[in-house]
Amino acid sequence: MIQLAVPNLAGNEEKYLSDCVTSTFVSSVGPYVTKFEEMVAAAAGAPYAVATSAGTTALHAALLTVGVKHNDLVICPALTFIASANAISHCGATPWLFDVDRDSWTLDARQVGEQIAKNTEIRAGERIHIPSGRRVSAIVPVFTLGIPADMDAIIQVAKSSGLPVVVDGAAALGATYRAHRSGALGADFTMYSFNGNKTVTAGGGGAVVCCSKDLMQAFRHLTTTARVGTDYDHDVVGYNYRMTNLQAAVGCAQMEQLDAFVAAKRRIAATYQEAFQDISGAKAFPNPSWGESAAWFSGFYFDSPDGGARGARLRQALRERHIDARPFWKPMHLQAPYKNAPRAALPVSEYLWDKIVTLPCSTNLTSDDQAYVVDEVRAWSRAHVLCSAPS
Repeated sequence: MIQLAVPNLAGNEEKYLSDCVTSTFVSSVGPYVTKFEEMVAAAAGAPYAVATSAGTTALHAALLTVGVKHNDLVICPALTFIASANAISHCGATPWLFDVDRDSWTLDARQVGEQIAKNTEIRAGERIHIPSGRRVSAIVPVFTLGIPADMDAIIQVAKSSGLPVVVDGAAALGATYRAHRSGALGADFTMYSFNGNKTVTAGGGGAVVCCSKDLMQAFRHLTTTARVGTDYDHDVVGYNYRMTNLQAAVGCAQMEQLDAFVAAKRRIAATYQEAFQDISGAKAFPNPSWGESAAWFSGFYFDSPDGGARGARLRQALRERHIDARPFWKPMHLQAPYKNAPRAALPVSEYLWDKIVTLPCSTNLTSDDQAYVVDEVRAWSRAHVLCSAPS
């Protein structure tokens, strides 16, 4: 099976892990944690970073740090991985679901602005959702597939509404927005994931970056059990959300290869885009004018009313040919935990999600394997009269 996305461990991972074992620094304190945070901050274009046990824990703690509380509403796109919504729920809050725009598959800033103007008001200095009477406390844009959202528009809405912004940029390390790196776009926090299927991995773990020293200190305090001083004094309910030195050692070796890995991801995406441009109804993943994607996943979608059925048939056919083709995220309002979450109209999310076909895109995918994937997609498409014969 040609897998969808597997780690590329061809660097210094083994060397750095051995160093951890020899030094006995294997837990949450050690030089690799510090180095990893410095590397992530530099790659994201931010002055501060804190490594965590997972992307979800990073997002949860960031939301708590900016003031999200029990029973609040937090603005979030419906088309996202469920961890985005779960982190909101872990705060005791509820996602207020919004659509994505067609050009980027990221949070529709225009819709958010319109709904805030129509359905919220200021009461006693708080922004209140009129239909439910609940406080609205943050905005969580998601950088889908590593594509930055239109952050200028989102930050403008956030500032005019008095809301903090916490970005779920899980797969966006290496992306740019208007020539700026993805962690320096005006958000209070930007989260990255280092799960095994990400472009760079620590085997797990996450991190946030931030431009405010005070916010970062508050976040670090919360994620290290809120310990005060060197004795066993704790001033709030904290969390043990720390990354281990073992994970960070792998992460450092991976970060050394970030630029090469992102370049490989972009080459793979470009190859697929060129190869499938004559398949009827097949459209490439978004490429908005405002930035450059980190191209975490590659593939295409069927832009037609029957695109969901076509995508399902193609994915099944490819798996039978030992190609790991997958669907994409089911929107949050179609997930059992969030079926009753408040939501705006979601026409783009509902249209897109089941029409997407993701294809193998590991950074070490060989040209021969990618050529095989291309040939099989085109062969299936020709058999179903969806593309022209090769010239």
